Amino acid sequence: MSEQASDQAQHSLPLITHLLELRDRILKVVVVVLAIFLSLVYFSNDIYHYIAIPLTSQLPEGSSMIATGVATPFFTPIKLTIVLSIFIAIPAILYQVWAFIAPGLYKHEQKLVAPLVISSALLFYLGMVFSYYVVFPLVFSFFTSTAPEGVTIATDISSYLDFVLKLFFAFGLAFEIPVATLLLCWTGATTPESLKAKRPYIVVGAFIFGMLLTPPDVISQTLLAVPMLILFELGLLFSRFYVKKPASDDELDPEENTIHKEPKN
Repeated sequence: MSEQASDQAQHSLPLITHLLELRDRILKVVVVVLAIFLSLVYFSNDIYHYIAIPLTSQLPEGSSMIATGVATPFFTPIKLTIVLSIFIAIPAILYQVWAFIAPGLYKHEQKLVAPLVISSALLFYLGMVFSYYVVFPLVFSFFTSTAPEGVTIATDISSYLDFVLKLFFAFGLAFEIPVATLLLCWTGATTPESLKAKRPYIVVGAFIFGMLLTPPDVISQTLLAVPMLILFELGLLFSRFYVKKPASDDELDPEENTIHKEPKN
């Protein structure tokens, strides 16, 4: 019984160690997000004003945004600041994820993960910038110009925030397609030739994805689907250089690279 108990204890130690490490890394992420939030919370109203410019610049003269709730003018900018703090902390979040999984990777895999982490953060930010400077002006210009005669446009600040956050997330996630394509080919889950053969289905899937992640209008759906297809083609181009190859003996972990040979008769 004592030997069985000791074996169970030895098997449970790695799991406990991983859980403790995961807890520590989550706490580090929370601290980073909290530090960013505390440094930005004083400017929360200014940040909301900047985010609202794409809509307020398109409103008819004399129109403005409104707040329908009693506490909405206070909590809405705070909510935006919290989400913005998480977005800013994405490099730190991705680094903690990479540091957690890196010990279980081979050396050649670790060399590829670091560029993927950096490119993932940059692509996510690029998607947000694209949505703010390209998509928002087109979408809000269309919506405000199609309002029926006699209808005064007065958007609630909370509804507007939910709308733009959904678009920020949708475009940030969509711009990760090159990284996802590289990972699929690098891990051997698929090949560039297979993805190329499935291009018609991917085109349809991009528009369906755009329909699900964006508000129910054709403009937002198209403005999301077209960049997705362009980014897919870009990822497909680079994935040809990152096809999975068998790891060489010197790249493997020494403990896992033990080969047991049968003695010759």
